[in-house]
Amino acid sequence: MKKIIRVLTALAAGLALAAPGTLATPAVAAPAPAGPTRLELPRPTGDLAVGRDTLHLVDRERKDPWVPTADRELLLSLHYPALARTGTPAPYMSVSEAKSLLTDRGQLGEYVTPERVAATRTNARTDALPRPSAHRYPLIVLSPGFTMPRSSLTTLAEDLASRGYVVAAVDHAYESDGTDFPGGRTLTCKACEQGFPDGSLHRVSDGRAGDIRFLLDRLTGSRPAWKYSWLIDSRHIGMAGHSIGGAAASATMAADPRVDAGVNMDGTFFTPVPGAGLGGRPFLMLAGDPALLPPDFPDTSWEDTWPRLDGWKRWLTVTGAGHPGCTDWPVLGDQVGYPHPETPLSGTRSQQITRAYVGDFFDLHLRGKPAPRLDGPSAADPEVVFHRS
Repeated sequence: MKKIIRVLTALAAGLALAAPGTLATPAVAAPAPAGPTRLELPRPTGDLAVGRDTLHLVDRERKDPWVPTADRELLLSLHYPALARTGTPAPYMSVSEAKSLLTDRGQLGEYVTPERVAATRTNARTDALPRPSAHRYPLIVLSPGFTMPRSSLTTLAEDLASRGYVVAAVDHAYESDGTDFPGGRTLTCKACEQGFPDGSLHRVSDGRAGDIRFLLDRLTGSRPAWKYSWLIDSRHIGMAGHSIGGAAASATMAADPRVDAGVNMDGTFFTPVPGAGLGGRPFLMLAGDPALLPPDFPDTSWEDTWPRLDGWKRWLTVTGAGHPGCTDWPVLGDQVGYPHPETPLSGTRSQQITRAYVGDFFDLHLRGKPAPRLDGPSAADPEVVFHRS
């Protein structure tokens, strides 16, 4: 899991990819033999069954920033409320994607095979029939961390869908270790080859803001690309992202007024929030444990951003949670016996907190539901520190 939480600062490699809560991985003990038990994601907390569809989008009017000869491409996993027991179990990822992932994650590959990761049991079903409802469902867009595939946020995506949202998790072309696109193509991380010696990682978050604007056009416009677009309530849209995906959430809100609420999960704000703010729209900053940061960690972007947020806002940190804490990896790491010392909090507890606070944030701001856990510290969640509120 070494590169899952890597911080390549300008001093070390010119690439500050991560965010508050990141810690370089110390040496770990020799791995225990992997058991035969199938890996599985936690069951969603909502009442609704979850369907999943895949959608490939190509922006013919915009070239890819990393491969200028290619049009910009996106690959979406769309999770949605579904009729129970329809469809077939949805796969987690392909074996080739898992191989790319583990190749870039060092010691984690000593604990688990690509085949076992790819076979992880999800809670969604492909070809599931949409659940009829008197009201359409708000849309939430999820953007993963740099080098990470959209599948890294599957636990959160399934949970939000089970609570009554359509969720679009996005793979941005050439920004993950490896993602299988249509046509038998596995697109690798061409963006990683840039090096960003000039500290211009805002190119990633700015580019993703453009991706999301295009995505929203194709999902909610007059000629939608998705067969179930009629499920979406285009008047209520949120976005959350992990690491640089969190920076993309605020960058998207600054560029597109259609996004009503945003969450940055442990990501440096590479694209600064404008001095004029985000038009009074709500924003949640959810970080890992600042005590796990290196003493000389250079990021001040959260301090800089806080006064610019001009709507409802919270700054929360989670004691014991490292940079990957809001993703699937601590959960799967627990199941294979990986000690993940960079995330002392268990994967199960990390996901309980992430799903509860992110889900309640969107319930409050997209659906008007009370969310008392966001009002202040709670004895039920002693790990959650209200750094600012």
